[in-house]
Amino acid sequence: MTVVTRELRLQTQGHTHVLDITDAVQRAVAESGLQQGIATLFVPHSTCGLSTIEYEPGCVQDLQRLFEEWIPADRDYAHNLRWGDGNGHAHLRATLLGPSLTIPFVDGRLTLGTWQQVILVDFDIRPRQRRVVVQLLGE
Repeated sequence: MTVVTRELRLQTQGHTHVLDITDAVQRAVAESGLQQGIATLFVPHSTCGLSTIEYEPGCVQDLQRLFEEWIPADRDYAHNLRWGDGNGHAHLRATLLGPSLTIPFVDGRLTLGTWQQVILVDFDIRPRQRRVVVQLLGE
């Protein structure tokens, strides 16, 4: 087995900004030369998360609304009282979504469904430069 590690750098807008990173992840798999294996993605940020979704405007908007309904930005959070940075909701939202995702690949292609794209969601309260570590294990 071979391990290949790549890093994606992304500019986000914050406020539950959803980015489709499918092509970038597929490019990392293709450039690795590996044909069969597992792609593990990880965001080393406490206010971002990764998932899959049908990346179309309505579904993205529904996801954003869901997070606002579950964890409203305008609620009082103990984190905000301690640090005064106003992003307590962003930490909780990211915890629910999670910082990592694993996708098998076969014949050098991610095994995503027809309507399934890989997304990064940035919940923070301002634009940020974000990293996604893509680690590929395969042959």
